Amino acid sequence: MKTKMAFVFFAAIVVFSSCQLKQPATTNENAGVVAAVQAHNAQNALDWQGVYKGILPCADCEGIETSITLNADMSYQKTTLYIGKEAVISPTEGTFSWNETGTIIHLDNESSEPASYFVGENSLTHLDMQGNKITGQLADMYVLKKVLVIKDPQLTNVKWQLTELMGKAFAAQEGKNRQAFIIFSEEGAKMHGNGSCNTFNGSYELKEGNRITLTGFATTMMACADMETERQLFDILSKCDNYTIADGVLSLNKARMAPLARFSASKD
Repeated sequence: MKTKMAFVFFAAIVVFSSCQLKQPATTNENAGVVAAVQAHNAQNALDWQGVYKGILPCADCEGIETSITLNADMSYQKTTLYIGKEAVISPTEGTFSWNETGTIIHLDNESSEPASYFVGENSLTHLDMQGNKITGQLADMYVLKKVLVIKDPQLTNVKWQLTELMGKAFAAQEGKNRQAFIIFSEEGAKMHGNGSCNTFNGSYELKEGNRITLTGFATTMMACADMETERQLFDILSKCDNYTIADGVLSLNKARMAPLARFSASKD
């Protein structure tokens, strides 16, 4: 009897030890699966760089026309237009950060409103102050859609010097104004230049059919002897909706009217 009891006790120990030895392998295997799932997120699996647009709900206006550009270097540009109010465009820029799961971004330079977005396939979903998705009948209106970005190597990274404004030739005059120019940067769809007195910057968007939209202007506030040239140029930049390039000359146009301004490609 003692021999039988000893055998049963020994067998139980062997079975228990065998289970203990197998457990770490199962745990490691599950951990690998969990790690693989965590590694496959929006941050590293989606093509999140680009421009996102939409019209967000507004309590006291017709809607907030919103555009957010996310760049590969973790910088962003954001423009908002309150539809139905006076033309107020509020451009901001800065850097953004990802949450630990790689599914949500936070615009680090936005302090007056919710600045977190859930990153989906070709979409950004505006989150509330607590970082949660907004529910209800207006939920779909808080989604910004990624737009197709059209590029034109003839237009970008060239210093375009102003040569004609509203049908009249332009040339800088010492003591009166400076050489006006504009440069469209391909990275981030940004532009900058000089209006003949003040420097300026902003954003641009290209669409099919050589259509162009210039937004988010910001300028310095210097005074010069000739301010009318700059005033006209800035007005044209805000109104033009298409462009043409031929023989090294850039024309900014409104519909099918005569060119509002012409620029030549600078060699310097």
